[in-house]
Amino acid sequence: MNTFVLGLIVLAYLISLTYLGFKGYKKSSSDKDYLLAGGEIHPFVMAISYGATFISSSAIIGFGGVAANFGMGLIWLTFLNMFVGVVVAFLFFGRKTRRIGHHLGAHTFPEFLGKSYNSKAIQVFAGAVIFIAMPLYAAVVLKGGAVFIEKIFEIDYNIALFLFALVIAAYVIAGGLRGVMYTDALQGTIMFASMIFLLIWTYKTIGMGFGEANIHLSEMASEVPDKLRAIGHMGWTTMPKAGSPWWYTLVTSLILGVGIGVLAQPQLVVRFMTVKSTKELNRAVLIGCIFILATTGIIFTVGAVSNIFFMQTEGQIAINAVKDLDKIIPEYIKASMPGWFAAIFMLTILSASMSTLSSQFHAMGTSIGRDVVSTLSKKQRNNTLTTRGGVAFAIIISYIICYTLSIGVIARGTAIFFGICAATFLPAYFCSLYWKRTTAKAALWSMITGFSASLFALLFMHAKESQALGISQFIFGKPVLFDKMPWPVLDPMIISLPVSILVIVALTLITKNTKTKNNTVLA
Repeated sequence: MNTFVLGLIVLAYLISLTYLGFKGYKKSSSDKDYLLAGGEIHPFVMAISYGATFISSSAIIGFGGVAANFGMGLIWLTFLNMFVGVVVAFLFFGRKTRRIGHHLGAHTFPEFLGKSYNSKAIQVFAGAVIFIAMPLYAAVVLKGGAVFIEKIFEIDYNIALFLFALVIAAYVIAGGLRGVMYTDALQGTIMFASMIFLLIWTYKTIGMGFGEANIHLSEMASEVPDKLRAIGHMGWTTMPKAGSPWWYTLVTSLILGVGIGVLAQPQLVVRFMTVKSTKELNRAVLIGCIFILATTGIIFTVGAVSNIFFMQTEGQIAINAVKDLDKIIPEYIKASMPGWFAAIFMLTILSASMSTLSSQFHAMGTSIGRDVVSTLSKKQRNNTLTTRGGVAFAIIISYIICYTLSIGVIARGTAIFFGICAATFLPAYFCSLYWKRTTAKAALWSMITGFSASLFALLFMHAKESQALGISQFIFGKPVLFDKMPWPVLDPMIISLPVSILVIVALTLITKNTKTKNNTVLA
């Protein structure tokens, strides 16, 4: 496809985003409009927005590259995302969150927790954690989108990153959550259609049907490099060797870490409060499941099958042909798809990145603006103006972090943030819905403990982060505190989440619980 036609497609896309962002801006005249999209969003828009926010460029670029390297074991993550991330999240968390959130007048996830326990300390701490931890996740999503733009347009990475961040900043700062969800609906639709075509064309390109391709991929197990075989890789259609380093990484970090962590994602939880009733949430479940299946399920499959394509064209598997995990999917699209689809798929990656990033920036901005600054301030402030300033600051921080990221970091960065959210927020969030005896002190210390335990495990126990940062080596003279299996490869969430649960249960049982008439817990 020539540059002129490609430019026209991108221009039409940007004009559409501008219109939707402006529409959101015109309808965002109050805090509820800016923070909760007015609480009147259609279930289709809500479900697609939820799915598009959940499925970022990290899922397509990062996890697609992981699937190309290690195989279809990631399909388990798709099923967990559907069951936990949609069915459990919507029916068991979402309905009560919407009802309680509306009753309490909560506009953000930290405010929901704070008002549930009648504790400003909880609201401020939750807001601070989101603002501190989320920029890493936002940065890896930014990188995923910029890498793809760099590959397709063959322009400098720095220019791609700057333009990408600038476009998102424009409609998030102006349109608030309403603008974010309107654009999400368009972006999610593009993602869905593109993925269906990608799956069909992939099997057409390699000249095989689904079953034949799986058989051929199974027979390629002998092509697994020795260094991957040593950590448990047994082929692209089988799970890794049980108990191996890669098995622990796949199961504890990628499958459980992301699959469970989705329940406590601030930018997703707030969407439950954007619909008018629980009936709308019920209607959104099927839409959400289909969307997750057609995005993650397809990209994980295509990632693994791309090894057949690279063997046919390059005589070597994907990771040997491309070298960088984060560039396998972009290179595969560029080499195997029709020119026009490369442009459309570029919009898919942009859509995946923008939908997630816009929600992340909105969540970070509301956390620092409303939940921290406005909550601590004794003066009356314009919350919407403060929040917009917080969004701008969050974008700048995430943009800077992009330049510190190493190659192949996209999938891991996602797992880190999901794990931190699960350990920090999930016990307190669950208890706010289902265990009214829980005290504010127990909830706060559970959050503090979960966050601290996650940081400790990342700095001193999990080998990938501990070795890279070197803090354990500097203090204790060794890269990790515990070097015997499985500790160096056990995801931090597997350690920190049980600790957080233990703290909230123990402290609730031993501390006094006082309730007001509206069943909120006094701090």
